[in-house]
Amino acid sequence: MFISTAFAQTAAGASGGMDIMGMLPLVLLFVLLYFLMIRPQAKKQKEHKTMVEALQKGDEVVAVGGVLGKVIHVGEQFVTLEISSGTEIVIQKPAVQTVLPKGSLKSAAV
Repeated sequence: MFISTAFAQTAAGASGGMDIMGMLPLVLLFVLLYFLMIRPQAKKQKEHKTMVEALQKGDEVVAVGGVLGKVIHVGEQFVTLEISSGTEIVIQKPAVQTVLPKGSLKSAAV
């Protein structure tokens, strides 16, 4: 009685679906996300994989936990490090963070 029927109106000239200008900010956001986050991370992962595959006996490395050591054995999935004379540890290959230049362990010893 007091409430009249409301009729929905569409914007003039707008179609029922989403047009290209409405999707443009979403596409631009995805492109920006790709170039700022996804691409650099994939590049870093590829470099790390190449470095881990190239490990060989005698390399001086830093493990993820900050442990410095010299590679004395490289296996399929594990690496044996000598962290001091007579002390050896076994770590997973992906746990090797960085390969140091030769002679770095001598300069790091206190």
